[in-house]
Amino acid sequence: MEILIILQDGPYGSERAYQALRMADALLKMEDDLDLTVYLTGDGVACAKSGQKTPNGFYNVERMLKPVVRKGMVMACRRCMEARGIEESDLLDGVRQVRLAEAATQVLDADKVLHY
Repeated sequence: MEILIILQDGPYGSERAYQALRMADALLKMEDDLDLTVYLTGDGVACAKSGQKTPNGFYNVERMLKPVVRKGMVMACRRCMEARGIEESDLLDGVRQVRLAEAATQVLDADKVLHY
């Protein structure tokens, strides 16, 4: 099964990124042959920024993304990154910078699309 999660909110401020990545983690644990992609767009591209520092006891979106990078795929919108001054070198290792056409292909190929 192919699942695409589209994440549009930034890593902190609302809990959408937190909840989306909790769902991604649960799906990866439940389904061995799952083909999972997380597409970061809008403020969501900041979720993939490496070097995030959070207070003790607070969730860290960078750490939450690492299992998804290892077991699935994480894509970040190139144009959204440019608009926010995020360079490819700022991204967590394994996150792919993509154009909208590649994300659109993922939408068409996915069996399910979740939007956060």
